[in-house]
Amino acid sequence: MLQLHSSTSERDQVVDTIITLTHLSNLNRAIVAGLDSTELYVDLRRRGFVRIGLPSTFRLRKAVCAVGLITVRDSFAEFESALAQVAPSLGTSAMIAVLIRSDPSGFALNIRKKLEQLGFRIEAGVRCHRGLVLSAGRQAFGHMECAA
Repeated sequence: MLQLHSSTSERDQVVDTIITLTHLSNLNRAIVAGLDSTELYVDLRRRGFVRIGLPSTFRLRKAVCAVGLITVRDSFAEFESALAQVAPSLGTSAMIAVLIRSDPSGFALNIRKKLEQLGFRIEAGVRCHRGLVLSAGRQAFGHMECAA
C-alpha cells in the first residue's frame, strides 16, 4: 500500500512552510535552536542554505541574523531556553519561526505573549503534519530603539 505522507514528505512540508513564512533566502543568515534543531539545520543545508548556524557553533558578537528558527515540543521552559539562545543574534528587522511539535492549545498563546514582549508580532500560524509553525516579525523595531 502506498503511503501518501511519509516522514520525509512531512519534514519537507515543515521546512517548506518555515522557508515561506520567514522569507528565508540563501542571502540571509539564520540561527536554529531547540529540540530537533540539528535535524532542521541539516534539512536547510541540504537545500543550499549555507548561512545557517546552531547556537553551539555560531557565536556572533552582534545581532546580524535575519531569521531565527526554534523547534519545541511541549514545554514553555524549553521554548524560553531556545529563544534565549537565538534572540541575541537577531537583527532589528528579523523574522522568527517557531515549530511547536505538540498539542499547541494554550501553549501557543504563551509563546505569542513572550514574542510580543521582545517586539515581535505574530504574522501567521500554519498547521503541519508535525505540529504548528508560528512566524513573527520585528518590523520597525530599529525605529523603536532609536525613539527610546
